[in-house]
Amino acid sequence: MKIFHLSDLHIGKQLNGYSLKENQEAVLNQIVDYAAVHHPEAVLICGDIYDKTAPSGEAYTMFGNFLEALSRIEPQVSVLIIAGNHDSPERLSYARAFLERHCIHLSVFPPRNQEEYLKQVVLQDENGPVNFYLLPFLKPGYVRQLFPENQPDGYESAVRAVLERETIDGKERNVLLSHQFYTAGNKDPETCESEQAVIMAGGLDRVEASLLSAFDYVALGHLHGSQRVGRPWVRYCGTPYKYSVSEESHKKSITVVNLGKKGEEPELEFLPLYGIQDVRRERGSLSEILKRTTEENRHDFVSVTLTDEEEPYRVRERLEEVFDHLLELRVDNERTRQKRLEEGETVPVLNPLEAFRQFYKTVRGKEMTKEEEKAMERIVQEAKEEEGL
Repeated sequence: MKIFHLSDLHIGKQLNGYSLKENQEAVLNQIVDYAAVHHPEAVLICGDIYDKTAPSGEAYTMFGNFLEALSRIEPQVSVLIIAGNHDSPERLSYARAFLERHCIHLSVFPPRNQEEYLKQVVLQDENGPVNFYLLPFLKPGYVRQLFPENQPDGYESAVRAVLERETIDGKERNVLLSHQFYTAGNKDPETCESEQAVIMAGGLDRVEASLLSAFDYVALGHLHGSQRVGRPWVRYCGTPYKYSVSEESHKKSITVVNLGKKGEEPELEFLPLYGIQDVRRERGSLSEILKRTTEENRHDFVSVTLTDEEEPYRVRERLEEVFDHLLELRVDNERTRQKRLEEGETVPVLNPLEAFRQFYKTVRGKEMTKEEEKAMERIVQEAKEEEGL
């Protein structure tokens, strides 16, 4: 069985005040085009469909058009959707009964009384049934009334208690959709700026991925980078578009899961997704940055860090004349670094690729070529996979 794993569409999101409507429509159209070619039996959307609990009419229309386009594909594709922490369960569940008649299945609340269990959707292929369990985002308070005598005291115990109520047939193939912050042992998955605001300080929302051993594949949402959590079959697929400059090095894609017979490890492939504009950083002196600018990249969403020791004349105006979408302007030179040290400001920790990029420029006196960047990206990704990230 072929499955498309998606999450964190964040429809309606803005980037520093700039609309992402055209970029979001572009990647959603690419997903529909891929589905028409590859014909997955199911498309999983694992939470955070919208960026706000009260989406705009424009956001509703965009998602509605996406679902309508998927529903026109033949043979018919089943779409399974769970609510994330950004979604309003009540708003997301609108017209649920009508949508299910078109093979669009939603689960917006975890079980809230003794008669309720996780929503289950069963699909068939030549190897038999595949049982999909839909677990929307939950907080311990959502399910405490289920366990009056032994109430969950945290996120992990709440997820464990909900899963333990389910009767899961270990002889059949089982897939879980979930939107939580899962970790593997002492290793946290990689996070970025666009999601850190919803990750709890102190790790109170961490859920150990070993709880998920009953499932043949676990489709996760919540984190914006594509990565596994411990085992290869427990995965975050990441966002379909870059939602912050901290995602600059991400390669956005659809995670395609090919489920074989029971006991066989799922085969994964990744179909690339591209927005109309990239989201990236520029670092260097003003003259260096302007020299690197082309007609193709000047329309990107760009965060600029200037390294000039003396502030150039009309620097912001000169950059805005070149870049259509200047996200921010920072200065990093001896003077500003000394000021941060005197004020006790924490020096930001760079991601591995950005740290090597700056190291390379310091040692070699020039920027990395595209080929060198790609080679370094492969090295970083291989290191993450070895660490189980």
